[in-house]
Order: sequence, then C-alpha cells, then structure tokens
Amino acid sequence: MKRNRYFLFGFSCLAALSSCSDDETFVPAYEPPVEIDSTLTVTVNAAELYQTIDGFGASDAWMMDPIGKHWSEDNREGIAKLLFSRERDNLNNPEGIGLSMWRFNVGTGSYDQGDDSDISEAVKRTECFLSGDGGVYNWTKQSGQQYFMEKAKEYGCEQFVLFSNSAPVYFTGNGRANNNTDLPEESYKKFGDFLATVAEHFQGQGYNISYISPINEPEYEWGAGGQEGCRFTNAGVQKVAVALDGSLTEKGLSNTMMLMPEGAKWDYFYSTGDRGAAYGNKIDELFTPGGKYYIGDLSHFPDIICGHSYYLDKTWDVLENTRMQVYNKAVAQGLRIYQSEWSMLDEGYEDYPNYDEATYMDLALSMAKVLHHDLVTASMSSWCYWTAVSTEVYSQKNRFYLVRVIPGGGDYGDINEDGSFSAGKTLWVLGNYSLFVRPGYQRVGVNLPKDSKEVFGSAYISPEKDRLVVVYTNMTEKNIQIETSLEGIEGAVDSVEQLVTSESYDLEPIEHYREGLLPAKSVSTFVYSLK
Repeated sequence: MKRNRYFLFGFSCLAALSSCSDDETFVPAYEPPVEIDSTLTVTVNAAELYQTIDGFGASDAWMMDPIGKHWSEDNREGIAKLLFSRERDNLNNPEGIGLSMWRFNVGTGSYDQGDDSDISEAVKRTECFLSGDGGVYNWTKQSGQQYFMEKAKEYGCEQFVLFSNSAPVYFTGNGRANNNTDLPEESYKKFGDFLATVAEHFQGQGYNISYISPINEPEYEWGAGGQEGCRFTNAGVQKVAVALDGSLTEKGLSNTMMLMPEGAKWDYFYSTGDRGAAYGNKIDELFTPGGKYYIGDLSHFPDIICGHSYYLDKTWDVLENTRMQVYNKAVAQGLRIYQSEWSMLDEGYEDYPNYDEATYMDLALSMAKVLHHDLVTASMSSWCYWTAVSTEVYSQKNRFYLVRVIPGGGDYGDINEDGSFSAGKTLWVLGNYSLFVRPGYQRVGVNLPKDSKEVFGSAYISPEKDRLVVVYTNMTEKNIQIETSLEGIEGAVDSVEQLVTSESYDLEPIEHYREGLLPAKSVSTFVYSLK
C-alpha cells in the first residue's frame, strides 16, 4: 500500500507566440487567476472499509406513465438519457446520471375507477395488470411506465424494484387504493400472488427484478383526496411478508427479495414515533429474533431494512442524531439499510430562511447533505429519489423532481399533452454520486475536520481497486482549495478528473486551471484512476 499526496491545482500556463508587426499588440495566453479563500487538507484511506453500495435510483411515479404513452419519441428518449445514460457528449460532459436502480410503481386499478377512486388528481391514479379478481392479467397496462423501464434496461440499469403503494382495489377493505386499515384476511395471499406474478412476468422479459416492495409508509392513514396508500400495523406488515414470501417460493423466484417496510420516517424504526405503538419500533418487532412480528427468518428477506428520509432532514444535528440511532439499532441485528424515497416534503430547512429565498442550487445542496448523512452516518447501501420526473407548480422549484417537465399547456396543463423537459440541479447533484459510485463500490475512510457542517465528503473504491471516487460538498460561499492525501491504495494514481455541479456547472469537468478547487456552493466528484 502506498501513501501519496496530491495538490490538485492546475498550473499549465501556455504562452502564445506569433509574429508581430508595428500595429499588432502581443497578447499572451494565460490562465486567469482563481480566488482561493481557504485551503483544506483531507486524508482518504482506502484501507478503511465500510458498507458496499448497491445502487442509486429513483421512482417512476406518477408522471412517467402518461409521458411514456403520449409524449414524442425525442422527448421520451431525452428524459431517459438524462436518467440512465453513462456516456459523454462531444464536449466530454455526461449525458446523464447513470441510475443503477429503477423503481417501478405496480398499479392498483384506481385509474379505472375515475373520480370514484377518491383520488382527486388523475395523474396519481394507476392502472392495474390484474383485470378484476378473476386472475386475468393484461400486460399492456402501464405501457408508459414500461417504456421507461425498457429504456432503463437498454442503458444498462442493473436493478429493478417493483413497489406498491397499495394492494389492488379488488383486495382492499374499502375497495379503493387509499385504504386506512390492514387488508382483509383473505386478501394477503391474493396480494402476494399478484406481486409474485408481476415479478415473474418481468423476469421473463429479461429484467433483473431484484426486489419487491409491497408496502409504502404503512404508518399513515391514507384518506380520500390524496394518493394511493394502504395502512398496515406491524402485525399487518408481517402478514404481507409471510404471504409474499410464500408466493415467491411457489413461483421459484429465488433471486427476488422483499424490500420492507418503507417506513415514512427513520424514527419509526427505533422508537414508537408519533403514530402509536402498533406502527413503531419496527426493528425490535419485525427484524429482531424473538420480536412480536419477526420476519427475519423468511427465505426472501435479505437482511435489509428500507425506509424514507422525509421530515427528519432539516438540520445537520437532526440528520446526524436520527441516522446514528437507526444505524446503531440496525447494525446490532446485522441489518443493512436502504433509503428508498426522499424529496423536500417539509419546510424550515436551516440553510435558508424559506423556499422563496433559496436558489435551485440551494435546494440541491440540501439534498447533498441528506445524501451525506444517509451514506456516511447511517452507512446506507442504497439511496433513491422519489419522483424522477415532475412538473414545477406552486413555486415549489426543484423540490420534487430530478427532471422537470412542462406539458404543452404549461406547468398546470394536461400532462398527456407533449411538452418540454429540462434537467434540474437535483439531477446533477445525485449524478455526482450515481454516475461514478457504481454497484459493488465500497465506502472508505475520509478524514475531514469534524466540526465542519458546511464542507463534507465521502469516498468509494471500486471492487477491482482501480478506481477511487471522492465526493465533496461545499455549502459555503467561499472557494476552498483541497489538498488530498491518499492512503491504503495499491499502485499509483494514473489520472484524476474533477466534475462539478454548481450554479455555473451541471456535472461538468472543471477547467484545468481550477482543478482541486471546490467552488462556492457546489458538489465536486474526483475520480482517481489507479494503476
């Protein structure tokens, strides 16, 4: 192993010499000065190993289906390229962020119910592959989502997750997809068979269906007017898990695991939370041997707990405290952690007075802070954004999308009408991780000043030990020079590339004379090729 020190700051000065006449002025070519406000010394230790990364992703709820059905091929292809491509354009800029995990929303049949679904926005209603309770499947349903699923596979997306917000309307207690109680007893087996059949179908189409997530935010009462959802007590979660495990076994889907229970907040895993004892303390009750509703011994349970990073995300201290608690509780039971949904649902983030005064980059930096604590403090193995594509309404800026779409009639127009799309800063900041930290990479040690809540970073080594990726976030308004010491690497550094997302850059290679500089309010990825 070697220890090397790298001062990543470009000094290549070129002089332009040419013949001059009396009326010509010689103008040398030189690199403009770069203002440096401070210098930060960092040690990256590739021999200090932490969790293995399984993937970064996003979900296709809710607008991917109408876009996939009704928008032009150029627009659909352009959106897919932003989400899944790992290629560079002719200027060496990334075409997309190379998501390695794609979450497909398995629909419920609320779309066919129309207004009787009690879901006010039509775009949040979904079709269902199952036609009634008679066991007849129609695989042409959800064709828009299937378009993007196919594109993800074509671009090389490695893993697909089938997730359900509710059981099909035929199986719920109220006959709708916003059920606020556990399922009727006779419906658990039907629900498990349904999800296993969908997985079997797509597996047969060549998709790697790594996981099925049958439950979404089971703590909440899903009343009329909002979105699809089904409430489950911990006892109900166990019943779903047992039924789905049996259905997967019956179909011989040994490589498809269950991802559960997609808790709405991390405190539901280690405490009662704010919804009562029947919905809290999930690690103790569901994932600890001897727990009241233990499911850890099921053959399709992969020793992974899955939850969402909503609400407990507004300050550094809350992020640090909650992630440390869920990590300590999980690791004591040998459990890994997946974060499967995040967007900016709440208000009161510490980094700006309000959303009106925040820039699009400010919001993306808030996401970077959540990413950091989820990956570093909680050692999570996977991280997914919520709605990959959405419109921007009610002055929400980029709180709820990676890719913004504008229907032909404007932001408030009909999503079925072909329009335009653009990449958000959130897309590129997620890409600072997802494009370079691939499945199988392992997080390694980074030594930064512990009292810094505005400059932070993490590092990841490839399985072959030939690539090291370091991601820094600079939330300050100052330019910071990085001096990096690498320890624990085999061989030497062959080359280094720095790509930046900021107000001025969209995950772009930085100019040579600025290499090693963390621009104000930016996220930088350093890719070390090792030999």
